[in-house]
Amino acid sequence: MAAKPNIVLIVVDTLRYDHLSCYGYKYPTSPNIDKLADSGVLAESLFCPGIPTYPSFTTLYTAQHPITHGIVAHGNKAQLDKEAPFLPQLLLEAGYTTCAVDNLNRARQWFARGYEFYIDPSIRRPLLLGVTCEELNRRIIPWLETHANESFFLFVHYWDPHWPLMPPARYRNLFYEGKNPADPANHLLEAWWETPLGALARDTWLQTKNGLITDPEYVAALYDQEIRRLDDGIGEVMETIDRLGLTDNTITILTADHGESLTEHKIFFDHHGLYDCTIHVPFIARLPGQLPGGRRIPQMLQNLDIAPTLLEAIGEDPPSEMEGQSFWKLLKGEVQDGGYEHVISAECTRQAKWSMRTETHKLIISREPDFYGNPDVELYDLKQDPGEEHNIAEEQAGLAQSMQQKLEDWIADRLNALGKSEDPLREQGVSLGVAPGDFL
Repeated sequence: MAAKPNIVLIVVDTLRYDHLSCYGYKYPTSPNIDKLADSGVLAESLFCPGIPTYPSFTTLYTAQHPITHGIVAHGNKAQLDKEAPFLPQLLLEAGYTTCAVDNLNRARQWFARGYEFYIDPSIRRPLLLGVTCEELNRRIIPWLETHANESFFLFVHYWDPHWPLMPPARYRNLFYEGKNPADPANHLLEAWWETPLGALARDTWLQTKNGLITDPEYVAALYDQEIRRLDDGIGEVMETIDRLGLTDNTITILTADHGESLTEHKIFFDHHGLYDCTIHVPFIARLPGQLPGGRRIPQMLQNLDIAPTLLEAIGEDPPSEMEGQSFWKLLKGEVQDGGYEHVISAECTRQAKWSMRTETHKLIISREPDFYGNPDVELYDLKQDPGEEHNIAEEQAGLAQSMQQKLEDWIADRLNALGKSEDPLREQGVSLGVAPGDFL
């Protein structure tokens, strides 16, 4: 029997799909990721049912919706059930050597479940999210070299596009077309200085020797520069896989836990708000000989589908407790149908909101007023308004009410099936506040 393929699962924190060249971005931020897409399959419409980081990663690992696994927030003390299915544990039991290069277990212990090796270079840093791809790669590459002859599952969690955005000097000339990022006559960022995240940035990472950064395009360029830095790091890992002769027997996955709002929707470089810039993430899969290079699939998928997909790829049956649907055959081109008619997402960290997204519309409802003053019900026509800038909830009141009823019925049905009575967003409430210090 042929050996089961290795798995390298790369998840990039805070990576917007639409800032990658292979997704049509105007700048060449991702040449190595583009090569991965050219030799593999790119999913055009993969969404996160839960944000930000802890809910999203828990969803990925368990293949359960946040309403099921119960992790809907960062600051709440909810714990994952020890009996919940967990991808690394299942792979360990299937005979894989499992390794995470990550730091999430410092915040939530369940993220280490099932890993024989858990490597955390960020332990040397006071701010765990400040760990760089260079630091991670100094651990990843030797581990690959040591374990190349074993069947392995390697999980890598990169942080580079996450604030604070401080790319090395060698990237600082990229993607910025302005002349003076600290021009005191530029007032475009002043509207954000009154917001929690804007105030935090103004007082910390946007202070430079030339003065306070005032140009939002420069801040966006910093984000893109961090993506290019990350891309170089991913390229180094891909070169190592090739050098070790592992390419043809390794499933390589690239995705993200969520995207980022770059001042859209009044949100200053953070990942709350259930808009597509945050819940729509990249997904690329490569396995030469089985996955056709250059294939793109348009169906709406979810990150809770990734674990069942990987299990099917290695010939293992997903446990019945997993709610996600494998799309392995869709990746291979063996079927053309699949995906979802709608995706339901939740957040309960900085805002308490639910959303329902179809191919044409997005409904967002609030369980608590948000500090941006947005209405309790938002509806967007994604075909006419892909940036979700014009709320049509009042203009299309019938559609808004119909979608809201469908969403509320889904929540009620899921809670009833789980033997629960209270919406977790109402039960747990917004878990991180609005003062600048709360966003660290």
